[in-house]
Amino acid sequence: MRRRTLALSLAATAALTAGAGVLTARPAAAAAGCAVNYAVSSQWPGGFGANVTITNLGDPLTSWTLAWSFAGGQTVTQSWNTALTQNGSQVTARNAGYNGSVATNATVSFGFNATGGGSPLPAAFTLNGLACTGGVTTPTSSPTGQPGTGVPPDAAWVDSGRWASWTSNGYTLYNNIWGSGAGSQTIWARSGTNWGVVADHPRTSGVKSYPNTGRTLNRRLSSLATFTSSFNVSVPSTGDYTTAYDIWADNHAYEVMIWANQAGAVGPIAEQYDANGAVPTARNVSVGGSTWNVYRGSNGANAVFSFVRTNTNAATVDVLAVLNWLRTNGWWGDVTVGEAQFGFEITGTAGASAFTVDNFSLSYS
Repeated sequence: MRRRTLALSLAATAALTAGAGVLTARPAAAAAGCAVNYAVSSQWPGGFGANVTITNLGDPLTSWTLAWSFAGGQTVTQSWNTALTQNGSQVTARNAGYNGSVATNATVSFGFNATGGGSPLPAAFTLNGLACTGGVTTPTSSPTGQPGTGVPPDAAWVDSGRWASWTSNGYTLYNNIWGSGAGSQTIWARSGTNWGVVADHPRTSGVKSYPNTGRTLNRRLSSLATFTSSFNVSVPSTGDYTTAYDIWADNHAYEVMIWANQAGAVGPIAEQYDANGAVPTARNVSVGGSTWNVYRGSNGANAVFSFVRTNTNAATVDVLAVLNWLRTNGWWGDVTVGEAQFGFEITGTAGASAFTVDNFSLSYS
């Protein structure tokens, strides 16, 4: 068994090849900076284990997202102390429900196992959407709207970073651009429940992005007495996209998508397909006051359950009724509900297009 360690202390002169650095803070005018210690702790034929420690050099964080890219075809198979996802070579590690708060000069750690070789090590990291380059930065002004771009002048937050995130009034927003061949996308927000994106993605196959807002529950399904959500959105008249909830359970073993509307060349993941596309596992299911076609499938990493209804831009959803339907029908058990997100899953746009969440709420007890 071999051991390799890459320690990244990040002085202001550190090169990107050292693998960590500075970020601009998510809220305006907050000092920010970070250091990352990425250690390949063990290796075996066909795989390796790694431990990652983030040191927050700036103002306190309430949530964090660390992203990097593997260059050698590595695939994460297991993780701990993080909600970790991978799309191709891109890896995104988010805080768990219990370790999102990181004080100034404090650290937070997580680990993972992966297939493939432990070398080459990642060349660069981003924390909360911005590149780490070394040192600590204090912005001198708040972000402002950009005339003619669709970003309102009273936006409290504006960011075009691929993994940009921002926390406001208990909700965390993510820009989340991950698809191969994706174009540009700028997210803006007045708050965690009033926000939007201006996206320009080519109309080729594959989802390009999922800008979203949401909360982390980390609650057993049986412990929930209520779980409801309301939304009101404005979407383009053309393009390939859905407005959808994305709810994760049992550490990303299960994904529940609740589609509010869909446009263009998009469709849910299903076990069966015919000439018209995905075939529902259950048709015309009445759950929580609405009627759905329900699709069951897998994306290769986790089970996916999709509830698709007649298109609407405004509704109240009894999310608990949807989740309990899955349990009653034996599609899953008494799962732990983790992240609950709502946003736009965008495959392609007809030029620069604006998507807006005019208002949103999510509550549970």
